[in-house]
Amino acid sequence: MKVPPLSLINFTLLLGQIFSVSAGKILVFPLDGSHWVNMKVLIEELHAKGHEVTVIRPSDSWYISEKSPLYTSVTLPFKAGFEENFEKLLTPLLEIQLRASSTYPWSDIWKGLQMRQAVVNQFNDLHKRVSEMIIEMFEDKNLMRSLQNAKYDVVLTDPGIGGGAMLARWLQVPLVNNVRWTYIGEAHLLIAPSPMAYIPFTATELTDRMTFPQRVKNYLSYMIGMYTMSSMSYPHYEPVVRRYFGPDVDYSSFVLEADIWLMRTDFIFEFPRPTMPNIVYMSGFQCKPPKPLTADLEDFVQSSKDHGVIVMTLGTLVGKLPQDIAEEIAAAFAQLPQKVVWRYMGQRPVSLGNNTLLVDWLPQNDLLAHPKTRVFVSHGGTNGVQEAIYHGVPVVGLPICFDQPDNLSRIKAKGGAVTVKFAMLDRHTFKDALMTVLYNSSYRENMQRLSRLHRDQPINPLSHAVFWIEYVMRHKGARHLQAQSIKMSWFVYNSLDVIAVFLVVVLLLTFFCISIVRLLWRLIVGKKVKRE
Repeated sequence: MKVPPLSLINFTLLLGQIFSVSAGKILVFPLDGSHWVNMKVLIEELHAKGHEVTVIRPSDSWYISEKSPLYTSVTLPFKAGFEENFEKLLTPLLEIQLRASSTYPWSDIWKGLQMRQAVVNQFNDLHKRVSEMIIEMFEDKNLMRSLQNAKYDVVLTDPGIGGGAMLARWLQVPLVNNVRWTYIGEAHLLIAPSPMAYIPFTATELTDRMTFPQRVKNYLSYMIGMYTMSSMSYPHYEPVVRRYFGPDVDYSSFVLEADIWLMRTDFIFEFPRPTMPNIVYMSGFQCKPPKPLTADLEDFVQSSKDHGVIVMTLGTLVGKLPQDIAEEIAAAFAQLPQKVVWRYMGQRPVSLGNNTLLVDWLPQNDLLAHPKTRVFVSHGGTNGVQEAIYHGVPVVGLPICFDQPDNLSRIKAKGGAVTVKFAMLDRHTFKDALMTVLYNSSYRENMQRLSRLHRDQPINPLSHAVFWIEYVMRHKGARHLQAQSIKMSWFVYNSLDVIAVFLVVVLLLTFFCISIVRLLWRLIVGKKVKRE
């Protein structure tokens, strides 16, 4: 049947109208560094679906390009110092770990205190700079007027810093958090019921099956950790909130009132725990089918024959190590029959074997997907761990800081990883860890089982995340999914006021009953005395 030309024109116009209605305007306030790698994946998909994306960035942005075909940038005339901040942090953290001795039981405690103080100092500086950047942004009346006039549909932010949530409140538009961590703690702990009896706190490296001493450690870690997170952010963001939103506004409410929380994890990686209706799990959303390797890299990988390949990278932030540690790692690799692709930008180790290829950059996703890859040596960053799960590759972990020990401990608990502390690392311990994962088939089998579980879902995580961003735009928020708990004080949330009333009632009833008994006793005893 022939379709009239006019009908084709009308159909084309209708499709154009549908597309124009579905396309929205998204304002992004990201966190620089490795977090931007995650955010950029979302931006790419949103751009591909026709949405107009604007990204706010400081003038000295580390990873966020000013010019991009994916988004329009708004560059603030302010230097946030993200790159400087993280480079200053990682070096002393490594030094602290390497100074630690296993001879004395208090060594780990002292090392932990030193590392905690180093992190607190650097994050204090980070939040201070971000708060100054927010003030400059709000004081720029022309900028704020242009953002207001742009009529954005949603603000997408990484709540590791406080600017995006404040901007969403000021513009009065819905807020979506791209999250696992916020400036006041891990996201689950802020908005979902979190019984410390079976939910391990970050950095404890515990599982959901804890002994009594472990539960004591877990609860103490929770109280100290949450206080520390607040103490790093409160002095810097609270004055900004008072200045621009009023003295009665709690700075923590900004991030808590997000319409949707896009959570970069899932229950393949997490231990089972309570959740909330506005938490959307998108673990592995950055994972994708592999691209072919370059010809020279493919030749190197194929030269491993049946022995296979080991892939090593410590993430985007750690390109080099202290020379003595690099020598020990290289010496361990040299003793293995496997070929090694190692992202390393430091001085070439003298002990480097012919089986090891040093590169400034490697296609991590493509190498992990290669059938000859046997082991992934990683620092335990979220992206790397999720890609290892996606491709079913067992891990030898070299954790440095932040959530890395915790991430690796979860994979270890599920039978897919072995970890080596830098303080204990030499060519023998490192080689033993590699041999364990290479020749004990249970590690690969466990990771492949996790991979099958991760892939067995009705919609891929990236599409799932984008759906919920568009959902918020279509419905101008998702407040119907928010629990009232975010507006309650700790006292009310735990029903301590109700318990107090019950206790008062019980005490009054007890007092009343005792009084009645005493009165009856007196009446009975009084009558007996009169008769006598």
